[in-house]
Formats: sequence, structure tokens, C-alpha cells
Amino acid sequence: MSDRLRIIAVEEHVVLPAIMEAWSRSGVPELPNLGFGDSPVARRLRDTTETRLAHMDDQGIDVAVLSISSPGAQNLPDADADAVAVARDTNDQLAEIVAANPDRFQAFAAIPTQSPSAAAAELERAVTELGFPGAMLYGRTGSKLADDPEYDELYAAAERLRVPLHFHPQMPVQAVMDAYYSNIGPIGTALAGPAIGWYYDLGVQYLRMIFSGVFDRYPDLQVIAGHWGEVVLFYLDHTGFFADAGGLARPLADYFTHNFWVAGSGTVSPRYLRWTAEVVGTERMLYSTDYPFTYGFRPGGFPFVDTSAGVARSFLENAPFTDEQKADIAHRNWERLTSRAANPRLAGGVR
Repeated sequence: MSDRLRIIAVEEHVVLPAIMEAWSRSGVPELPNLGFGDSPVARRLRDTTETRLAHMDDQGIDVAVLSISSPGAQNLPDADADAVAVARDTNDQLAEIVAANPDRFQAFAAIPTQSPSAAAAELERAVTELGFPGAMLYGRTGSKLADDPEYDELYAAAERLRVPLHFHPQMPVQAVMDAYYSNIGPIGTALAGPAIGWYYDLGVQYLRMIFSGVFDRYPDLQVIAGHWGEVVLFYLDHTGFFADAGGLARPLADYFTHNFWVAGSGTVSPRYLRWTAEVVGTERMLYSTDYPFTYGFRPGGFPFVDTSAGVARSFLENAPFTDEQKADIAHRNWERLTSRAANPRLAGGVR
């Protein structure tokens, strides 16, 4: 490329004191992927200054859109009235981080989905008062899936505010874990989670949102799907055959080219990249690295989930696209998406 790409990464995880304290109070297991302990992942999740910026530079990332590590506030007990206050305090802390370094950071709001009305209100506050470009959700809240009618108020607010909702997977319900991932040793937990189970769990929820009419009720609702579309894109030609049985108003693929944006979440696979571009087009693709979970880990030399040493940048720079298409994926699609926001402070993703 003749000019250096400006890369905005839209799924970059953090943990902050407000949410960690709430997890501890609620008895959530204190795991490294939630920022507890002294492992490299835990330390990197907690850092929002020198180390993170140095790693962004090493990856070749210019701007990180920060979000709380999965499952955000959505694993707090349903009866925990503190969830709303926790989400609010967490968003205030995120806003302080962005304000201290607005050239390098943006942020997705944490949303207390346990209370639908509070969730909609916090999304509005985060967008109109804090200047956030959208929110990160984590699919299921307790036993309620993402298509539950209770979330219509939240989806209506996102459509009205014209901001995207980025969904991130979380662990399947215990019954699924017991049925499919038990009695196989330590690998069972990995299979249930980031090895494959996460993506089926959230991909099915995307399909449920489509077939239950969420996007027909809110036709301008915009959803960001990570991990190259959470499996669904790879079966779209087959699943679309059953669209009539689901009573869809339009072909299944149309929902993905009108309501979804897709990013790779740090899986630097040229095959997945090409497939996604073929299915949704480069004009519906965003970029992300899933930091810190794809940074500096290459067991056995496995190359597809390590974005360190400039790989995050070189992967996109070497993609089989035109310079214009690469720029769209790197930053322009995100800027176009966020320029739709009702809050003029968000135009172009600049505060």
C-alpha cells in the first residue's frame, strides 16, 4: 500500500475496578480471563496505559475500542440490584480512560441487561453523555437469550440512537456443557468456550434474533458479530434454505448484509477473511484483534491466533483486496457506522 493504513480495532478487552469488585462480591470465580491473578492475560486486561499502548504499537493498531471482558455485567445475579450501578460506574471509568487518551481509545458501554428499562437508559446515557459509539452485549443474560422480547426496549433504543451493538459470546448454559463438553478432561472447558462452543452458542442466538423478528421490528438495528460471524456465515447457504419455514420477510442473507457487520476477533486466517468478504462484502467488515487473548500466544507454532509482532497489521495489509477495500475494513467502515449516531459528538468516531 502507498499510504499507511489507520487501523481501528473494535473488540479489545479490559477489566476495571468497578466490575472486578462486583464479580468478587457476587462470588463469580476469579479467573484470569476476568483479570484476576498474575498471568499475562490478567495483567494485560487490567492495564490501560503503557503496556497496552506498547502492545497496540507492536500489533500495528492505531485505535482500540475497549470493552469489558466477557460476560461484562451480565453474569451478575438477576436479583442483584447493584448491576445497574456497577454498569454505570464501569462506564464512567471507561469514559475516564478514553478522555485521558482520545487519540488511541474509544469504548463500548457495559449494559445491565438484567433490567431492560435500565439497560436502555444506560445505553442512552453512555451515548449522549459519555460519547460512546455503542455497547458490548454478551448474548444470554441468565436463562434469557438475546431474542427475548424483554430486550426490545434496548434494541429500540439502539436503533433510535443509531449506534451498533457488538455481541460477544460467553459460556453455554450448564445443561449444554454437561451434554456436550463433559467427561472429556480439561479440554472440555476449552471446547465449551473459545475453542468452538462460544461461537455456536452466540451464532444460534443471532439466528433466533432473525427468525423471531427482531430485525423486522427494528429494521435499522445494527449488530457487530465477531469471530468471522460466529459460525453462521459458513452455513448461510444451507440455513437460508429454511427461511420460508421461519416465515422471514426477506432472504436470510439479506439480514447479514443489512443488519450485521463482521470482524475477525484476531483470528488471522486468510481463508476466513476471504469467505467473509465473499458473503457480506468488504463494505460490511470491521477489524478487531481480541486483545489480549490473541497476543503473544503461539502454542506449537500455531499461527492463526497471534496478532503480536505486527501480525495484526500485516494480515490486513497483505489481504487480497484493493487499497480502498483495505481502508474500508481498517477504519472507514467503522467511521461510517459511528457517524450515524444521534449524538453529533460521535461523528467519524472522534470525540
